[in-house]
Amino acid sequence: MPISSHRNSLLSHSHFRHWSESKIPRKAHIFIAGSSIHLAANNVESSLSPALNPPPPPPPFSTSSPAPASSEAELRRYLGYTALALFCGAATYFSFPFSENAKHKKAQLFRYAPLPEDLHTVSNWSGTHEVQTRNFHQPETLEELEKLVKDADEKKARIRPVGSGLSPNGIGLSRAGMVNLGLMDKVLEVDKEKKTVRVQAGIRVQQLVDGIKEYGLTLQNFASIREQQIGGIIQVGAHGTGARLPPIDEQVISMKLVTPAKGTIEISKDKDPDLFYLARCGLGGLGVVAEVTLQCVEREELVEHTYVTDMNDLKKNHKKLLSENKHVKYLYIPYTDAVVVVTCNPISKWRGPPKFKPKYTKDEAIQHVRDLYKECLEKYRRVAVACRNGEFTASLVDELSFTELRDKLIALDPLNKNHIVRINRAEAEFWRKSEGYRVGWSDEILGFDCGGQQWVSETCFPVGSVSKPSMKDLEYIEDLKQLIEKRRIPAPAPIEQRWTARSRSHMSPASSSTEDEIFSWVGIIMYLPTMDGRQRKDITDEFFHYRRLTQTELWDTYSAYEHWAKIEVPRDKEEQAALQVRLRERFPVDTYNAARKELDPNRIFANNKLEKLFPLSQAA
Repeated sequence: MPISSHRNSLLSHSHFRHWSESKIPRKAHIFIAGSSIHLAANNVESSLSPALNPPPPPPPFSTSSPAPASSEAELRRYLGYTALALFCGAATYFSFPFSENAKHKKAQLFRYAPLPEDLHTVSNWSGTHEVQTRNFHQPETLEELEKLVKDADEKKARIRPVGSGLSPNGIGLSRAGMVNLGLMDKVLEVDKEKKTVRVQAGIRVQQLVDGIKEYGLTLQNFASIREQQIGGIIQVGAHGTGARLPPIDEQVISMKLVTPAKGTIEISKDKDPDLFYLARCGLGGLGVVAEVTLQCVEREELVEHTYVTDMNDLKKNHKKLLSENKHVKYLYIPYTDAVVVVTCNPISKWRGPPKFKPKYTKDEAIQHVRDLYKECLEKYRRVAVACRNGEFTASLVDELSFTELRDKLIALDPLNKNHIVRINRAEAEFWRKSEGYRVGWSDEILGFDCGGQQWVSETCFPVGSVSKPSMKDLEYIEDLKQLIEKRRIPAPAPIEQRWTARSRSHMSPASSSTEDEIFSWVGIIMYLPTMDGRQRKDITDEFFHYRRLTQTELWDTYSAYEHWAKIEVPRDKEEQAALQVRLRERFPVDTYNAARKELDPNRIFANNKLEKLFPLSQAA
């Protein structure tokens, strides 16, 4: 089944990169090789500088050695320089990324020949995780999926379930093989009276919302973006915000799971409830979620109110904000006292939408950010840093959104703390000038522009109940901001804080047996606003330093656990073991692993990340 022929394959979605190596990456891979050769060549050329600028000739007479020996030494040295220069030139010639019709077969001498046509490169949206595989499957029907799972199990070939590739940690990626349901994306049944919808699990959130709006229905809550496949968004325990609203997996009332050992099974709270509550947030390890039935709500318009406050005022009003607003989130700006509060509520039937005239137009609200970028662009151009942003010029600045401007600004000097502080202060001012109201349908209002490619870590921890919040959520933020300032971390904005009610799914980070318990979710971030490999590596190293500091100083204190789509497995064996012990303290790991053994005895749905988080015995 050629992937290029699929009507709605991942090729049509920019959030998930998937291609045949014979088309795009052929040149890209050689270009990488060419770059490495050029680097080597430059190093060699540096060592050749004596040849290009020969030292002064020796004196006509030397008492330390005879003149003929000195002449022979000089000759050997120059011959050596010549040989090195010839090798350097040959290496550059044979590895340089020529156009497709000019490639020389001898380039294969360096083993940088095009990769096989059946090898596909798949990466997550942020470009932080990538694999190459020959086995990427996109079944179009349930029958095709069932046959694929059966065949893979017989061959003991892995086919890791992968969704839209939006998880920052690439939890669905596997070099051994993957199955994606992007072509199983239909709305199968809508029950307007019961407000339920049955869909194929490959349908994206926005497709689903568009497909049921004519019935006056929508989803109860949304994450920040709409490109996730339904199967993926529930399997990783994704969430929206609202202290009385649970994570998205709680909207699932039944599901079809395709398994190697038991075939296709339908589970719900009435049919095998133990497995149902385990598999709803199953991390793709118990089977391929093929169909999902969701509990919906009536479609309604919301009023979004955005304003800026500070921590002292927030403490006074926090309990009221959690209890009186259907949706609420806070955005903290490091190195400032600004807290952006965003609330969303249904329009009052009696008062209607609020009448409000903003103090600033959109252009006025963002103009100071444009001015800052123009100033910084000129400053950094002098030290040749701006070239990393490509051929962008200040004349195009007026066309950029705020998040695009922030990316451009950060890219100029991403790890300079003072530079990041200036950007954060500009962001705080932008939000002050953007205070006001917005009215729209819930699927339009509840979204959030997260910015460009990024590293992110998000933790979830209990914070009491709506009627009696523990205030641990605000204490966590205060400790986090103090940590950032004490360690001088170049932390960009925002630090995002959201809330949910508990989930009954056993593997959810918000899992709880206490009905009224609520959880706070806090996300830290570092953007990757450049394609410069060295710069991305430096940002990555700094982010993991930032994340590790929060881990060692905050997580245990607040009983915080990372979002499954954002958890990163440490490379160090001792740290891996410590993580496994910690996960066992929070989640029913033995029960989960027992279900994996029963449903997937050959581990065809596993990948390296899952095996390291939840290792099975060799006898499994």
